[in-house]
Amino acid sequence: MQDFVKLLGLRHRREVVGRSAIFGGEHFVLEETDWYLLNLFRLWWHYGISFLRLQMWVEEVMEKFMRIYKYQAHGYAFSGVEELLYSLGESTFVNMTQHSVAESLLQVGVTQRFIDDVVSAVLRASYGQSAAMPAFAGAMSLAGAQGSLWSVEGGNKLVCSGLLKLTKANVIHATVTSVTLHSTEGKALYQVAYENEVGNSSDFYDIVVIATPLHLDNSSSNLTFAGFHPPIDDLQGSFQPTVVSLVHGYLNSSYFGFPDPKLFPFANILTTDFPSFFCTLDNMCPVNISASFRRKQPQEAAVWRVQSPKPLFRTQLKTLFRSYYSVQTAEWQAHPLYGSRPTLPRFALHDQLFYLNALEWAASSVEVMAVAAKNVALLAYNRWYQDLDKIDQKDLMHKVKTEL
Repeated sequence: MQDFVKLLGLRHRREVVGRSAIFGGEHFVLEETDWYLLNLFRLWWHYGISFLRLQMWVEEVMEKFMRIYKYQAHGYAFSGVEELLYSLGESTFVNMTQHSVAESLLQVGVTQRFIDDVVSAVLRASYGQSAAMPAFAGAMSLAGAQGSLWSVEGGNKLVCSGLLKLTKANVIHATVTSVTLHSTEGKALYQVAYENEVGNSSDFYDIVVIATPLHLDNSSSNLTFAGFHPPIDDLQGSFQPTVVSLVHGYLNSSYFGFPDPKLFPFANILTTDFPSFFCTLDNMCPVNISASFRRKQPQEAAVWRVQSPKPLFRTQLKTLFRSYYSVQTAEWQAHPLYGSRPTLPRFALHDQLFYLNALEWAASSVEVMAVAAKNVALLAYNRWYQDLDKIDQKDLMHKVKTEL
């Protein structure tokens, strides 16, 4: 994503300082201060060296994951998620998709209390799921919580729209309904049927990339595959529904133990398993930050983002806010419900038919999807030109070193 931002001439949005805390339903179990050393002391006082063990575990995972950028720079690609993970961390990474975050952290000496208070709150904020989710996805989420997150000035959507414009692609505004396999001169040819306001139509393609989730509870399940032997049946697993409510109003600081709203110091609130009706509460900033911008004071009306597993009832909104002017809600299936799919999917569904979203069943983020997109592009290229030595190779670290 950093490369995309540079390529498009975009800039990182200026960060606005704001303190965070973790709410446990009755009180804050952990509060951030303005002093780094005091934050470290509080973590040590409450949880011992668990936070150091967590950091070492995450850094070890990320150090191995970063190998993918070197592999891709040399043109290597993988036909399945399991093959990609094995090339990065061998059986350790594959096993991390089958064991929980809690189980993996306990094995490296992280305490159960730290997992319940801190790790679970981060995972609820990222995925809306608990520490029972797979360790690999959890590690990706915890890596993003270590202060390295950033956003694009003007909105992250500028990356997508900018890349689309840069490719000069011919965009057909329609809904794909089916992919049918044909063959000509021994090569696969795919007929893609679609429908829009004008009517139904179809076109033939040499290479097709599916860049939408294929799972049981998604509208994409209406996408059918015909003429394939054996048949393509990748509709497995479910997705985690997420609801985001943008509330313009006055925060009810009394609910969080601050009767005087002027004394409420936090801009971001994460939660443990309780209360269960919301996951995070964030004081929002605009996508463009001027030099004179300041956050609203806690006693002032501000825009708050509430992330929850279900739409909030009016009583729940009244719990979080003394009063409010407006509420805008968006609900979508944001991430895979980890554990609902027995096996990892493959990128290659057929000779030149690819499934970009396969990788999000190992971990789901914008950066991971960018990695998946480049892998699919390289895989399609290598297959088309029969450069099979660049696909699913073993011991790539040694191969890359010898190429250098």
